[in-house]
Amino acid sequence: MKRYVANLVAYLPRLIAGDIINQNETYIMLAAQLHIKAIEHIEFVGCLSEVEFKAFSQWGEDGIIQYLINKIPIEDRVFIEFGVENYVESNTRFLLLNNNWKGLVIDGSKKHIKYIRDDTIYWKHDLTAVCQFITRENINDIFKSSGFVGDIGLLSIDIDGNDYWVWHEIDSIRPRIVVCEYNSVFGCKHRITVPYSAGFIRTEAHYSNLYYGASLPAICQLAKNKGYDFVGSNSTGSNAFFVRSDLEHGLRVFSADEGYVESKMRESRSKQGKLTFQTGVDRLRLIQDMPVYDIGKNRIVPIKDVT
Repeated sequence: MKRYVANLVAYLPRLIAGDIINQNETYIMLAAQLHIKAIEHIEFVGCLSEVEFKAFSQWGEDGIIQYLINKIPIEDRVFIEFGVENYVESNTRFLLLNNNWKGLVIDGSKKHIKYIRDDTIYWKHDLTAVCQFITRENINDIFKSSGFVGDIGLLSIDIDGNDYWVWHEIDSIRPRIVVCEYNSVFGCKHRITVPYSAGFIRTEAHYSNLYYGASLPAICQLAKNKGYDFVGSNSTGSNAFFVRSDLEHGLRVFSADEGYVESKMRESRSKQGKLTFQTGVDRLRLIQDMPVYDIGKNRIVPIKDVT
């Protein structure tokens, strides 16, 4: 390990003078290499938070993904991520820069897609950026028209709304790893999701900004139906990780209740759009009258009737 650190330090001036012009990004990549070296020989972890580190992900997803791709055989080093905004902060940027994967990123903003296409990463790497507002009706066509079909390495879903419904509809790809956002506020006991609406926008659906997505039990049930094992959540209770059940991964498999992590984020808003810093069940009370689709009972009811 000491020799590895020394080699990295010696290589740093070449990185700064070379292809990576942004020095801040250089230091991020250097620090990430140290984390990778620390986790690459770990055989088993009790929970995925043990291998977290952040390079370009919002939280510790970069470390979890690095751990998983070293545990799972991946033939096609290809990823798809949607809901990426300008792609500066994302779950797959480190895969692109560090592991040289091929990727497709999708966002509904023309401004964000232009930013990605103007970034130097767009010509240095095999990245396709598509501007589309994602629905369950168009998702497979977007993949096919972009040339991404079949067995791929990783899919990352984070659209703050119809995540459950969109993944439910995907059948043109078969990723080996899936990262899917869940709404921790919905709890760990009930399989619920916001009802499908093609034009769903989180910031417009309810002033609190807490009404979106699906519960972890809902996402886990969908994953199981699609042939995936739930292998854990990140430490902030925002993303769940799934691995295809047909792969010999040797990872611990969790139930939704076992792997649930309650989010501590205090992102609730007032009707005037200001942060109100609500925590725990107080967040749920803000949206208790909003409708959710109860997957087990196949009906739409107010949240307060199922939680």
